[in-house]
Amino acid sequence: MPSKDPHAALRAEGPTRHDEARPALTGRRRSSGKPAFRTPILRAGLAVVAGLLTLPVPASRTPASASSAYASIGSPVTTSGAPYLPEPTGPHPVGTTSLRLEDTSRPDPWVPEAGSRELMVSLWYPAKSRNGRRAPYVTPKESELILKGKGVTGVPSDVLSRTRTHAFSGAEPAGRGHTLPLVVLSPGFTDPRSSLTALAEELASRGYVVAGVDHTYETFATTFPDGRLTTCAACELEGVDDFGKKAVENRAVDVSFVIDQLTGPHAKWTGASLIDASRIAMAGTSLGGASVAGTMLRDSRVRGGINMDGLMFAPIPASGVARPFLLLGQPSHSPGGMDATWDRDWEHLTGWRRWLVVAGAVHPSFGDYDLLAQQIGVDLGSGLPGSRSVAITRRYVRAFLDLHLGDKPQPLLDRPSVRYPEVAFCSPETKTCG
Repeated sequence: MPSKDPHAALRAEGPTRHDEARPALTGRRRSSGKPAFRTPILRAGLAVVAGLLTLPVPASRTPASASSAYASIGSPVTTSGAPYLPEPTGPHPVGTTSLRLEDTSRPDPWVPEAGSRELMVSLWYPAKSRNGRRAPYVTPKESELILKGKGVTGVPSDVLSRTRTHAFSGAEPAGRGHTLPLVVLSPGFTDPRSSLTALAEELASRGYVVAGVDHTYETFATTFPDGRLTTCAACELEGVDDFGKKAVENRAVDVSFVIDQLTGPHAKWTGASLIDASRIAMAGTSLGGASVAGTMLRDSRVRGGINMDGLMFAPIPASGVARPFLLLGQPSHSPGGMDATWDRDWEHLTGWRRWLVVAGAVHPSFGDYDLLAQQIGVDLGSGLPGSRSVAITRRYVRAFLDLHLGDKPQPLLDRPSVRYPEVAFCSPETKTCG
């Protein structure tokens, strides 16, 4: 079970190499001389939510008080077969492709000397057939860097690259012009866009175009088409004041740029004409979830947003967000709980809103890593066995999108469900969930 030390995750993600083909960052750490864990920045703040880690922390990179608690987590158990994601449940085959996008209007916020902002984006979409090759989850090198960054030992370094997915690389998109809603997914800090594949495949099988964004230099590993591999330069800057606020503001700019590139007059994807630009939503986990409100404030094209277990680093202003918003988290996100930012911002969500918590969930439960960790024999302390975390996340995210982008009534979002007894509806006024 993850440590209760609120600072235990500060150095959770391990070494921070950046882009081997570009200059490294130097001399930009905070010079106060204070221990980094005393700064209320991204990973320290997220750790307060409890269960921050998407995979275990290496004991050598945690405070002494937390080392023993983490040392045993990386011990694998014997598993059979390759990791796999649950099949999507919708009627459509799923295709996928990746795009390199370059925003020449601004320098990279983390490595300005790298020049313009480059992003890798994966698209998942309804496909005409199931012909072709299954898309890889990550490359062997990406798997190695992700596991090393998260301190996972005792498993093959390429194990995540063996994960079985259900989307077909380069499959021909299906659908009529300007009819498919677009959903942008933003992953947690240090996590790649692939960490939300199970959700993306489900939504695509239900008729959505899904764009997963790698926020460059915020991940342990992002590979570009020319073979360059960038790593987490931003991890070196966490000692800077207002790092979390800068990170969510940067992601808002990234997402708006991605929407421009998918819906504008010079769209970069061959299937872009299928997208209905009047029906766009965003969802994210952890830092990605924390970035949703800021993106909606910046970009009126985003009609609805879902924050999955993300501490709100940038407060919602008093003017509020009047569009639909869903808060979905682990029990520590209950009203009056360990993260006060949801309580603070709830009153500034002035449109349709729901606050749901999932019994048994941990921080990784809203992406792929709760499920995959169990399959490779890593214990995160989750109380959601097997694919239950994926099933819950898929169902409630889809209900929100079907309601607000598809105008389809969703009783699931009005009251507790006997099919999903783990999900409780929270009332901030009474500080109860049930």
